[in-house]
Order: sequence, then C-alpha cells, then structure tokens
Amino acid sequence: MDPAHETAFARSNGRDLFSKFDPLIAERQALLDTGVRDPFSLVMEKVLSPTLAIVQGKETILLGTYNYMGMTFDPDVVAAGKQALDDFGSGTTGSRVLNGTYQGHKECEEALKDYYGTRYAMVFSTGYQANLGLMSTIAGKEDYIILDADSHASIYDGCALGNAQIVRFRHNSVDDLDRRLGRLPAEGGRLVVLEGVYSMLGDIAPLREMVGVAKKHGAMIAVDEAHGMGFFGANGRGVFEEAGVEDDVDFVVGTFSKSVGTVGGFIVSNHPKFEVMRLVCRPYVFTASLPPSVVATAATSIRKLMHAKDKRAHLWKNSRRLHQGLRQLGFDLATPEAQSAIIAIILPDQETTVRMWQALLEQGLYVNMARPPATPAGMFLLRCSLCADHSDEQVGRILDIFRSAGAATGILG
Repeated sequence: MDPAHETAFARSNGRDLFSKFDPLIAERQALLDTGVRDPFSLVMEKVLSPTLAIVQGKETILLGTYNYMGMTFDPDVVAAGKQALDDFGSGTTGSRVLNGTYQGHKECEEALKDYYGTRYAMVFSTGYQANLGLMSTIAGKEDYIILDADSHASIYDGCALGNAQIVRFRHNSVDDLDRRLGRLPAEGGRLVVLEGVYSMLGDIAPLREMVGVAKKHGAMIAVDEAHGMGFFGANGRGVFEEAGVEDDVDFVVGTFSKSVGTVGGFIVSNHPKFEVMRLVCRPYVFTASLPPSVVATAATSIRKLMHAKDKRAHLWKNSRRLHQGLRQLGFDLATPEAQSAIIAIILPDQETTVRMWQALLEQGLYVNMARPPATPAGMFLLRCSLCADHSDEQVGRILDIFRSAGAATGILG
C-alpha cells in the first residue's frame, strides 16, 4: 500500500487506529536520526555455534540469546530433528486434538514427565501459549489469580484472555503476597503465579517462603521456570526444585526456547484432573501443533539435560565470573551477586543504553537491550545471558570488550 492509499484509508475510515503509536514512532525515528543502529532489528547473517554468529559481516560473541545450556548445535539434537523431518515431513497442519499429535509429541511429553518426575505433561506450540493457556483456563470469573507485579507479558496476557479477578503483589514481596491473599473473600478459588527467575533483572523469587504463604491461604501454585530450567536444582528442574518445594507446586510452566534450545512450551503437573486441559484450553486446542522435527529435537535435548551436571557447573562459573568482573569495572548491576544466568546492567537513559549497545556490537559482542514498558520501574537495561558453551577465553574477551566500550562511551570513568 503506497502512502497515498494509506492516507485515503485513514480518511475514509475516520480515526487512524495506528495514531496511538505516534509518540513511539517519533521517539524511534529521533533516535535513529542520531546515527545509531536499531537495536530491535538486528539480523544474524550466520550462526556458527551457540556462542558465535556473523553479524554485519563480523564474527560476534553471543551474550544475549538465552541459549543457556548450548543445546542448539548438539549433534544428537540436530540429528534427531533431521531424522524426524525425513520420517514425518515438515509439519502437522493440525491441532493436537485433531490430526496434530504424532508419535514425537507423545515422546516429548514422556521426556518431560521423566525430567520433572510428574504424572502429566502438555506440550504447547510456544512457551507464551503455555502461560496463555493455563491462566485463561484454570481460573473462572469467581476465582482469583494473584501474581507478581513483574510477571512476564505472557502471564498478564493469559489473565486478560480469561475471566478471573486479578490481584498483583509487589515484586518478590512475601509480606505483600500474604496481605493480599489475606484480604480475599472466602469464596472462589485462587491461583498464585510465580516465576523462578525474572528475566529482566535476572533475580530469583523467594519460592520457599512464597509457596508457604500461598499454601497457608489455600491457594494453588503455578511456577514459570522458563529461565530456571536446565541449571537450577540437583536435576536442573528449576528454582522450585532448588527451593525444595516440588511437592507443593501444582503446575510448572516452561519453554523449549531457552535451555532446551528449540521452540515450544509446556505445562507439567501431578493434579489428577490435569488431562481435561486438553479439551478446554483454547491456546492448545485452536492452534497447529509443533512440527515433528521440533518435538524430536526437544525430546532429545530434554533427555540429555538430565545428565548435564558438568554443563550446569560451567554455566554457573561463567555467570559468577562475568558478574564479578562487570561490578569491578564499575557497572551498575541489577543484583548484588549472580543469581541466575542473566546479568542486567542498569543505564540512565535510552540514548546512553543504545550507544553502549552499539559500541559493544561494533567490537564484536551482542547483548540484549531492554527498555520500558518491558522493564520494571522504567529502567533501561543491557541484559547479558550466559551460555554453558562460553569458554573461559570468551568470558575474558567479553570483559575486555565491556571495558573498552564503557570507556569509549564515557560510561566508565
């Protein structure tokens, strides 16, 4: 559609529905007019490994991919995907409740049940849809969903899709959770929704205390372990395992797009009525299932993660070293110590953040930039996510690049 047609469309239909975004469009354009690159339209021209890619013709260390366990190039995982592509074709073209459940989908769910030690598992087409499905389905209009104010967008969107009454509590505040649960009327069910790791700042929830409060008030509990699966707990199940509350959590939600190294989402549970979700959960019923190659890679990766103790140890070593190094350089970090594989650097404004992001990229390092409204409290962040495949040499090089870029931008004195 050319500009003339766009104008005609807006005139013929009254108010342009895109006008609400005009301030954001103007802000973005003003930023680009300063000569900086757009941090939200970067293209990976070639990916060489879990930690290296070609970006703008240059070999670049990847420090912003959430590929925590480095499974994307694992030979067994890749081979499983290729075999499934040959055996079952490129896609299912159907819903899980119609023709879209192949043997691979069931094998993937079996792998999840073995990994988490649960009776039931449901695989969704994305992690977003898993949260969307649980929140919109499990609680009705007479029920309450109680969630952390810093919950992921998929949790909020699931609440918006459903009919439950929503109560927010202050981020990671056990006391505020207790107060808000205590104020609810006796009628109606209640679901407390927590995250093991909060992805913006990389901080973890005090799950042991929060689960205790939720149980005291008779609430069911869901924990999103998208950023904790793979390297928290003795079996890598997540923060809830490390906190020792596995028997008290009713639902664990997760994704395949982080530690598992592919795409998709899931819910696992021991609730005896859980299988009815397959009939009533709209984001599960009314979408096509994952391609056979994807569930094959996911199942293979999950089973390998059961025996990834050495990888987990190296990931934690990397995270602690980078956190300590960045703090010693003088950067303002979101957590006092490395709480997860995410390390967030707090910067004062958008212009400074983009300049630092670009300086890092020009020197061969990719990190994530995050800005409001995605971030809590209006923060501007550069988020680093470590990988178990980052070598000691690469972590050293990363710190060197941060030192150089920080000096070049004036962020470090």
